[in-house]
Amino acid sequence: MGEILDLQTINDYNEFLGLETLNPLVGIVDFSKVEVLKHRCKCFGFYAIFLKEKIHGPISYGRNKYDYQEGTLVFIAPGQVGGIDDDGETLHPQGYALLFHPDLIRGTLFARKMKEYTFFSYEVNEALHMSERERQTIFNCFEEIEEELRHPIDKHSRSIIISNIEVLLNHCLRFYDRQFATREVINSDVLTRFEALLNGYFDSRKPIELGLPSVAWCADQLHFSANYFGDLVKKQTGKSAIEYIHQAIISKVKDRLLGTNKTVSEIAYEVGFQYPHHLSRLFKKVAGCTPNEYRMQLR
Repeated sequence: MGEILDLQTINDYNEFLGLETLNPLVGIVDFSKVEVLKHRCKCFGFYAIFLKEKIHGPISYGRNKYDYQEGTLVFIAPGQVGGIDDDGETLHPQGYALLFHPDLIRGTLFARKMKEYTFFSYEVNEALHMSERERQTIFNCFEEIEEELRHPIDKHSRSIIISNIEVLLNHCLRFYDRQFATREVINSDVLTRFEALLNGYFDSRKPIELGLPSVAWCADQLHFSANYFGDLVKKQTGKSAIEYIHQAIISKVKDRLLGTNKTVSEIAYEVGFQYPHHLSRLFKKVAGCTPNEYRMQLR
């Protein structure tokens, strides 16, 4: 990866593109107004939502590279690095971007709600693929924000812009729900692989060497970001990924409680617990009784 361009403000990004800054905390970029888009990896100091219609070259994001499909939305949060790292350029690019700085929403109710928009921590290959109708909805939201940016700033400007951003992100939540649903067959395969991964984990020495499997570890093994993977599992099963892992752990513990004469402590260490009482606490939470009570009831 070449040198990373540090873009901490909306104005930094506009200067990189050669565009005017209408508001220091929020901006709409129309890439058709950029004659040449230079390919650079960039560290963003603000939130960015990209809809690029014409782009050449694989996008670098984190440690990976992805072929960017036209007509998809990609979300970037402050502190993330992304871009095309090939020293090339795109002539007459097409598409749009919404940029907003954390200071725009700081201290608002919306700022506390931002954690619900987990897609800002998805990888580029987990982008939102939209129908034409959905794309038009996003365009309409962009236009509403751009119209407000061209309005003289007054005491209502900030709240109106934030409200429009919230509407846009809520639409994106809806569209991701649709995407999870329409990819149900693919997602079912992911759950099958998830279950096989956990079975393989507990049938190996990994619990003794690594401890309990985390959501992040499982997601990485299955080539997903932790947030996307967690949302996918939640949509498919109604349980969080960690709840799914906990159920797998307790299932393995039950097998060993009834299939062996090992103590609860021995079993706890075998499945990856550092302290036996942590197993007893989780077992009681999931199964409704202690490990020894379970063993006595079914023997």
